[in-house]
Amino acid sequence: MTDTAETSETTGVGAPPLANLVVVGVDGSECSAKALRWAEQYARETGADLALVIAWHWPTAYGEPIPFEEFTPEADAAEVLAKAAETVTLPAERVHRIIRQGPAGDVLVKASEGARLLVVGSKGHGGLLRRVTGSTSLYCAHHAHCPVVIVR
Repeated sequence: MTDTAETSETTGVGAPPLANLVVVGVDGSECSAKALRWAEQYARETGADLALVIAWHWPTAYGEPIPFEEFTPEADAAEVLAKAAETVTLPAERVHRIIRQGPAGDVLVKASEGARLLVVGSKGHGGLLRRVTGSTSLYCAHHAHCPVVIVR
């Protein structure tokens, strides 16, 4: 698997250029695991590469103070991404790991530039509309640069 540090100008995610890429959001939840399984199967059937994308951010508020050296959101995201990548059975050269700082919706929409498909999970929390789709999946459905599949 490749760990992308730099970003490709073509796709925005350091992965293959245009239309032969399936982007999937991962966050360690069961919904994202289902989305990953769906995205991997789709990538396998279409011959596309698979980009696993995780977003991390600094929290805007704290509860109990956490010593700064114990607070590692980027490292935590990398660990979640690595665990998700371990479940993928596509050839390593077709799988890309992307870690970006920012709100999940913004990170996934940026990653969707030039992609064939964006796949996200739905947590179904909140009000009436959010019983069907989560806020990140809804944001992606409205703003992505490619078709979006929301996996329940």
